[in-house]
Amino acid sequence: MPELLTLSPPPVAAAPSRAASYARLLLAGLAVGAGAAALLPLPHPAAGPNAFQPADLAWMLSASGLVLLMTPGLAFFYGGMVSARNIVSTMLQSFIALGIISLLWYGVGFSLAFGDSWHGLVGDPRTFFFFNNVGTAAHPRVGPSLPLLLFATFQLKFAVITPALITGALAERVRFTSYLLFISLFCLFIYCPLAHWAWHPDGLLAQWGVLDFAGGTVVHISAGFAALAGVQVLGSRHGYQPGSAAAPINTPYVLLGTGLLWFGWFGFNAGSALGANALAVTAFFNTHLAGAAAMCTWLLLEVAQRRRPSALGACVGAVVGLVAITPAAGYVSYGASVFIGVLAAAASTGALWLKHRTTLDDTLDVFPCHGVGGIVGMLATALFATQGGLLMGGGPRLLGYHVLALGLVAGFTFGGSWLLLRLTNWLLPLRVGAHAEAVGLDVSQHGELGLPPTTPVAEPQEAWLTADEVAESLPALNWTSTKS
Repeated sequence: MPELLTLSPPPVAAAPSRAASYARLLLAGLAVGAGAAALLPLPHPAAGPNAFQPADLAWMLSASGLVLLMTPGLAFFYGGMVSARNIVSTMLQSFIALGIISLLWYGVGFSLAFGDSWHGLVGDPRTFFFFNNVGTAAHPRVGPSLPLLLFATFQLKFAVITPALITGALAERVRFTSYLLFISLFCLFIYCPLAHWAWHPDGLLAQWGVLDFAGGTVVHISAGFAALAGVQVLGSRHGYQPGSAAAPINTPYVLLGTGLLWFGWFGFNAGSALGANALAVTAFFNTHLAGAAAMCTWLLLEVAQRRRPSALGACVGAVVGLVAITPAAGYVSYGASVFIGVLAAAASTGALWLKHRTTLDDTLDVFPCHGVGGIVGMLATALFATQGGLLMGGGPRLLGYHVLALGLVAGFTFGGSWLLLRLTNWLLPLRVGAHAEAVGLDVSQHGELGLPPTTPVAEPQEAWLTADEVAESLPALNWTSTKS
């Protein structure tokens, strides 16, 4: 009989004294902030009767819920791909963004993203501080067809999922408390300015005419380059072999996560039409076509390389296609969305091939999938946009500004994230110790188990696949120890 690696429930250990001290300070600050928010006499303008189309309100409330669902979907998507000892920690890193980013958005994040513009670079933090002047009435320039409160709620969900995407690159070795500090800084100093650049009427990229329908630049490219910076700062996992890939521990989790992401992406993209209208219908259908085309392309590429068509490949391919169509969903034709899905899958596959031949330990391939997928989508938008696209008779102007914007966003996000990661590491060590990493972050960081005791688990050396093995057809994976 093969031996099962038995995981005993971890003892409940006291938090380190320094962490406990920080927690008490933060708890006191949260209590003070909550009290101030409850007592400050801030105006929240109310809308008059029949101020909005009921269908628009119903759709945008639904779309906001769909985008929120993407974060739990991402948790399952990532959680199924890590080792058995890191499932809880990886999933929690996505879930916790629902809490901490929401509070930051309410306090000052929405103002930084959509407040009165300062030279097109960032919003005035005083404009909507603690949702001052945010109510059910519309704003004349920011989401004017919706209650400002609903617009802010919808945009909040984008702010939540963006730092959660980065966790895939840092998985299995990042300290939880340090991660919380980093995503807070990332939200305020990277995401909010980028959202202002692209989506505020006076934003820098908006003034250039750069098209980002639903966040290919603001969400996916920023997450991809931040992930690349994180890999540079954090270093590789202990035992990581350059050019290797870890076998997923729970492929059904990945399938479930992909389904939730795909479903939520309809709110992500079609919701960015900001109404129940024809543009939303176009974005909805384009989103589905691109995901389908990329999934099929990825599987065909696997078979063409004499590999077996895999469930993991189907899931990753679909997500890459959904990433790539995000900036273009409302701007391109149906046929162009299919082409974008095919192109993104091919480009991402090539990026993965190159990544496996470097020493970069991007645990769950955030940059090859989200970064490269976002880049493909951003450039393809400039080529295929029905109004202004180079291949649609619009001339080179739009493509030129998109290339310029890509360089600016990549440099700002990578450089800014690198500095924020260094600052975080100076304040709180970013990386767990070697023993904590070997035990697994589920136990060492949270005192919990992702799998029940006596669940068959692969030993570490069995989970690593070499670059040659990744490129070849693999037999069914045996998740039990080979010892007898």
